[in-house]
Parts: sequence; C-alpha cells; structure tokens
Amino acid sequence: MTSQRNLEDNTLDSGALHGEGLQGKVALVTGGSRGIGAATALRLAREGADVALTYVNGKDAAEDVARAVRRLGRRSVALRADAAEPGEAADVVGRASDEMGALDVLVNNAGVGLLGPVESLTLADADRVLAVNVRAVFLACRSAAARMREGGRIVTIGTCMTQRVPGPGGTLYATGKSALIGLTKALARELGPRGITANIVHPGPIDTDMNPADGPHAPGQAAMTALGRFGTADEVASMVAYLAGADAAYVTGAEFSVDGGHAA
Repeated sequence: MTSQRNLEDNTLDSGALHGEGLQGKVALVTGGSRGIGAATALRLAREGADVALTYVNGKDAAEDVARAVRRLGRRSVALRADAAEPGEAADVVGRASDEMGALDVLVNNAGVGLLGPVESLTLADADRVLAVNVRAVFLACRSAAARMREGGRIVTIGTCMTQRVPGPGGTLYATGKSALIGLTKALARELGPRGITANIVHPGPIDTDMNPADGPHAPGQAAMTALGRFGTADEVASMVAYLAGADAAYVTGAEFSVDGGHAA
C-alpha cells in the first residue's frame, strides 16, 4: 500500500517539477487508492487537475490520496465503487461528475489479476475478471461519453501481456485486457468528432504492493525486460498525464507500452 510518507514526499517533491497543463480540468481515476492509480491521481493533480478517485476496500488509503491531492491545492474526493457491480461501475462516473462539477479525464485503472492454468479456471473466475476488467471499463466509458466535455480524454490501463505472454497462466487476464484494445480503438472513432481521445497504456512489471520488485517472482520478471528492472508507478503515471494533456490532442486510438522493453 502506498505509504503516507510516500504521499507526502511525492506531494512536496513534484510541485516545482511540473506545470499546470491540466489547470481547470477534472479527472476521475478508478482504483486510485494505491499503486498506479494513486500515482496517477497525484501526477494529474500536480499538472493542475482536480481529481476524484474510486476504491473498493481501501477507504483509508483512498482518503490519504485525496488528502495528498488537496495539499497540492486541488479539489479531491474518494468514492467507493465496486467495479464488479454493473450499477456501481456505471453510476460512479456520474457521482464524480456531479461532485466535482464536470468531467474531462477518465482513467480506467481499476482491475483484478487472476493467473493460473486455463483448465483450473472456473466460470466464476471468468465472470469476475471479465466483469471488472472489461464490463466495468465499458460502462464507465459509456457514462463518461454522456458527460465529458469537448476535448476530453479517456486513458485505459492495459497490460504488457496483451503484447507478449511470456509463460503459462495468463490466459484469462490477457483475454480481458486484450478486449480493452478494441474498446479503445472503437471509442477513438466514435468520440473523435467531439475532440475526445481514447488511448491505452500497457504497463510492464511495475513495483507495487501487489507485485513488489523484491518479491519471489521479481527476478524472473525483471529479466524479461530489455532494461532488466521493474518500472515504477510514477513512470506509468507520467505517460497517463501526457495522454491526458493538451500535447496529446492529436493522439488517439493508440497503444503505449511502459514496459521496459518487455515486448521487444
């Protein structure tokens, strides 16, 4: 879990490093209580955005992130929403927009990972992974499309396993995340006339509490990258911030790997 100390350090260290390219914008980051989601919420705030974020069980961690955003001088709210529940996945976008007064950026980060031999996976496993990793993203995008202002941004977090599956056990996870590539490209076509872009970011092995760089499987994962190391949540957040900003206005329907050369 992202520590309070880390949140304080990130808040203090970055104020002078980044401008206000998202000044006046409102962002929603799903799954924003830790890891890539928390880093993204903070990075967008440093760039000038007000940020709403969602959580399922990590209320205290989510509130810590929201407080860190507010220390940066931005507005923030943490909203509970279970992406596995279709009503909550759809409604939280409207709740965030209503609470913040607008919506300009949607970052689809919430997801679940489930690895295992394909013959051992159950129907319940498939239903849960696809509900959270695919259905919830579709529903959030549908809600956002109805509310997002002209020139909005949709950024979805995929995975390096849509580009290269290095070993067994990833069938269900790769299937769900691969669906998001098609969703992204279709959204780019559909929403382009409104100046709304849609892109997807594929992280490689990233040092988070769910997959720590000092974990038992970390050496093998790091060895699969060209750079020979794990990435950081901040490195992924940097790409998301670029895609959310004005400099990426002509970038849409595209895939971006932040994977240390995992797919090279």
